[in-house]
Amino acid sequence: MGLKVQLLQDMKTAMKEKDSIKKNTIQLVRSAILQEEKDNKIELTDEAIIQIISSQVKKRKSSLPDYEKSGRSDLIEALNQEIEILMTYLPEQLTDETLTSIVEDTIKQVDAQSMRDMGKVMSAIIPKVQGKADNKKVSEIVKLKLSTLS
Repeated sequence: MGLKVQLLQDMKTAMKEKDSIKKNTIQLVRSAILQEEKDNKIELTDEAIIQIISSQVKKRKSSLPDYEKSGRSDLIEALNQEIEILMTYLPEQLTDETLTSIVEDTIKQVDAQSMRDMGKVMSAIIPKVQGKADNKKVSEIVKLKLSTLS
């Protein structure tokens, strides 16, 4: 079953169970998917939907520090619940060890010698880990590994 169908079914279930946070979270994702499809006049694949969901998770995670500064524990809890809900639709996230291994292999494959090769390494890694790891975390590991080469 495709992700779009699964999202619709899960939204219906959340409505029946009167789970407003889950329902609202799924509705926001579905509207982002619909907007993307209308803007580009295309039918999104599961991979593209995973990118949209990853983007939604990233937006919510970036909002957390602002809520923490303002002391809004109620909003922090709701945001964490939304993040948990969205993470169920993403592929299993890669561990730091696995990610480090992928980075090391890719550095060898593209024959990276220094930090100047960061773009080359990142462009080779991103397709491998799309939806399975945060690009910021990947970037940090690549920087760390490339700085030890210099």
